[in-house]
Formats: sequence, C-alpha cells, structure tokens
Amino acid sequence: MLVLITYDVSTSSESGAKRLRQVAKICERYGQRVQNSVFECYIDNSQYVMVKNDLKKVIKVESDSLRFYQIGNKYKNKVEHIGITLGFDMEDPLIF
Repeated sequence: MLVLITYDVSTSSESGAKRLRQVAKICERYGQRVQNSVFECYIDNSQYVMVKNDLKKVIKVESDSLRFYQIGNKYKNKVEHIGITLGFDMEDPLIF
C-alpha cells in the first residue's frame, strides 16, 4: 500500500536538528523522498507498524509532528503530479 509520511521537527535546538536527521533516515529506509519533509512509502501492514514505532521513538510529541496518510493499493488514480519528477516509480522494474 502507498503511505505518505510527512513530518515537521522543531529545529530550534541542537537536539531538534539531530531528531530531524534521524526522522529522515528512518523514512529513507521505508520509501523515497518526494519533497523536503514528505516521503512516499510502498509498504505492507507490518512495515507500516514498524515505521510508525521507529518514528515515535525519535520525535518529541510536545514540539514535533508526524502525519501518516494511508493512500492504499489503488493509488495510481489518487496521486497527481505536476512539475519535475526527481524520484522513480517504485513498482516499475529496475533494469541495470
């Protein structure tokens, strides 16, 4: 299923900047960055639970924000993109 993960991490302190890097690294393990704080993740239910738990361990709920949008399996007609495409379709075959 396609899950969109967005985040806003307070970077007013050194620990906030560290949390921001940690959140980005966790999201990179599960999907691809499509904008600065937005990741598209093609994951199953168990991976969804894992990424949420991993991210909850890092953020501070008093100052940071996470959003998870479950787009589902039939996402192709729900996502419209305009402009430059920097990523790749994770479901397309990779040819080396």
